Amino acid sequence: QVQLVESGGGLVQAGGSLKLSCAASGRTFSNYHMGWFRQAPGKARELIASITWSDSTTDYADFVKGRFTISRDNAKNTMYLQMNKLKPEDTALYYCAATTTTNWARGAWGKGTLVTVSS
Repeated sequence: QVQLVESGGGLVQAGGSLKLSCAASGRTFSNYHMGWFRQAPGKARELIASITWSDSTTDYADFVKGRFTISRDNAKNTMYLQMNKLKPEDTALYYCAATTTTNWARGAWGKGTLVTVSS
């Protein structure tokens, strides 16, 4: 199983930007579909964006379209999430995940990085 470590979280004002990174190790990173999830206090974990291993096709949740961009660098075994125009409601613990199937729950997960957006 691949191991994942997120970084780049922090405190930012509304309207600002952050770039999260997810470093992978242990297995061939390029074989995995990758995704970013988030979980706000009292809410369920939700998928923000995903990127396929084969052709880097991306998909986004409606609430981040036009603001967030997911990307990956297979040579560096790293995935990124560029977050622009941040809103207070984007405050959450952000996780990266990797799967070789379509079942995220059975994939690998990082421990998360906290993003706090102040108004």
